[in-house]
Parts: sequence; structure tokens; C-alpha cells
Amino acid sequence: MTPCTFSQHPRMLEPCVKMAVASSHTYAPLLLLFLLACSCRASPGHAVDPTCPLAKVSAVAVETLDCGGPRCQPPAPHVPVPVFPYDIDPMQFALNLEYTEAEFFLHAAFGVGLDQIAPNLTLGGTPPVGAMKANLDEVTWRIVAEFGLQEVGHIRAIQNTVGGFARPKIDLSASNFARVMDQAFGYHLDPPFNPYIDSRNFLLACYVIPYLGINGYTGTNPIIDGYETKHLLAGLLAVEAGQDAVFRALLFERKSETVPPYKGITVAEFTDRISAARNQLGKCGVKDEGLTVPPELGAEGRICTNVLSADRDSLSYARTPEELLSILYLTGDEHVPGGFFPEGANGKIAREFLRKPFAAGDNKAPAN
Repeated sequence: MTPCTFSQHPRMLEPCVKMAVASSHTYAPLLLLFLLACSCRASPGHAVDPTCPLAKVSAVAVETLDCGGPRCQPPAPHVPVPVFPYDIDPMQFALNLEYTEAEFFLHAAFGVGLDQIAPNLTLGGTPPVGAMKANLDEVTWRIVAEFGLQEVGHIRAIQNTVGGFARPKIDLSASNFARVMDQAFGYHLDPPFNPYIDSRNFLLACYVIPYLGINGYTGTNPIIDGYETKHLLAGLLAVEAGQDAVFRALLFERKSETVPPYKGITVAEFTDRISAARNQLGKCGVKDEGLTVPPELGAEGRICTNVLSADRDSLSYARTPEELLSILYLTGDEHVPGGFFPEGANGKIAREFLRKPFAAGDNKAPAN
């Protein structure tokens, strides 16, 4: 069989994906390794992707004999409780966004999602609606592919620390993103916005979701106390913030570009409109800003550049589950599902807002 060599362009990954999907029911646990091998290697010892360094010369391949010593370990926690009972629900709530990001990024990059790459992490949940492979340039593809695989780790880390719940039904269709943009602009864009058509549109769609994860983790931090839970949250928040920063930086480079075929509407205006819509739906003031702001709203009131959205002290904005659900549902009401979660988000917190109590049996054991 001809080996898979994909150093030229990410679209060449498709034969490997199709081959892997065809056998995923039998070899699902091996699919993730298969995809990574396809993107970095043709055969053992022959690297075809110049961006994949050889292990022996990589900066990460440092060998040490005493890496388990006390100097490498964090100090003992002041409160020696790994997870408090009240940590569980707010940390599990984050799975709603992590599932959403994972499915969006994985489908956009590979054309498949958690059901093929990590089916055990779905906990039997409903497959997403409308997610598909995006038409991405190579740089954007590499970023989105990496972020999608990172989300797999996030889901696993949450489930292993506090348990989890089944993936909710998630609407990632082009028509749902079109509704998001129509709501942001206050009228129907013609033609409807399609996030999968090119890299620019996909990056604008990425502006919609990951930032909310940062808001959620920032808001959750003060109400959890277990040392394992706090370590989990810190790690999740750091990587989610990094992902959002990458998306915003890429969009900032294009801020003055017009988004075709919408004459006169720039990338910067899209971000302003999306942020304003989220503030309106959240109903708790300004916690969201586009790529440019009046100088008085910029860092130290002295700059209009706004690559990172932050408050007057340049700290991350926090949002509550009520705010996040109101935004993600596109209804402005945490009690009325819709938008990205047509049947409502999952977990105890979200189900109680829907007056659908979360049964004890719905709380799944941590994944292996």
C-alpha cells in the first residue's frame, strides 16, 4: 500500500482520514495515532513533514535521571483535599464548551470528530449536527488540527478528575453560524454566512466560541477549592486563553480586510458585532470587546489595539453559567435552549435551568 505523505498540503490528509474512518468501528482506539502518523510520517524513520523534528534532536527530548526528585514537584497543598464535592458541578459544566470546541475543530481539520477519534469520551452522547471539513489554508489547518486534538485532552482531563456527562446535541451547522452572524448584525446577511467556506470565515467563527471558555473558567476559579480541581482549571484556562489569543491575533492581522461578499464589512466590524451581541445576550454589562476599541477602553486607556479582550486592569472577564447559556442558546435566557444546544446543554447546572433535574445516574464515572 502506498504510504501516506502529507507535507505539501493538509487536504492530502483526506485519504488517511477516509481509510481510518472506514475501519474506526474496529480500530477506534488507534485512530488518533493513525492521524498523527499520517500528518508527520510516511514510514518508520522517514519524516516527510519538515515541521516535525526528529525526536533525538528536538528540544523536548531531554533525558534526565532525577526528573522525579523533590525539586520537580509542587509544594504540598495547604488544603489536602483533591476534589471537594462542590467542585464537581461547575467543572463538569465546562464540558459543554469543551465538547463543542472539540467537535468544531476536529471536523474542520479532519472531517471527523470525537466519535471516530475518541469515542469513549462522548459517554454515549448524541453526535453533533452539521459539522464538516473546512476549506482551510495550510497554516490555519495546522493550528485548528492541533487545537482540536488539545480539546480531546481537555475532555479526558475533566472526566478523569471530576467525572463527566454525555455529550449534548450540538448544532455546528453553517445555518446555525449564519443565525449567529445575523443576530450580531441585526439583519440577514446575503448570502448567509458560512464558516466552512474559507480560512477567514472559519477564524471569524472561532471568534464566537473559545473566548466564552475563558470567561467561564475565570468565573469558576473562586468557587472551587480542591487542589486537583484548581490544577485542572489552571491548566485548562491557560491553554484556552492561548487558543483564543492565536485566533484573535490571526484576525487582527486581517482586521481591515473586507469579508467577501459582504461589501464594506471588515473583519474588525464582524468582531465588534459579535462581541456586542454576546454582551447583549449575557445581560451583565460589557464583558466582551472586538479587535479595536476607543483608546479610553484600551489597555491603560492609551491604545485602541485590543488583541486580547480584558477589563480596565487587563484581567480576564468572568461570566457565570447563566450568562454563558444565555449566549450559547442565542436566546438571552438560560431557561430557553437553542443555538448551539437545541435541546439544552448537559450537566446538573444546565439541566436545572431547564427544570429537568440531572439524575444521579447521568453523572458518568471518569474515563479510562
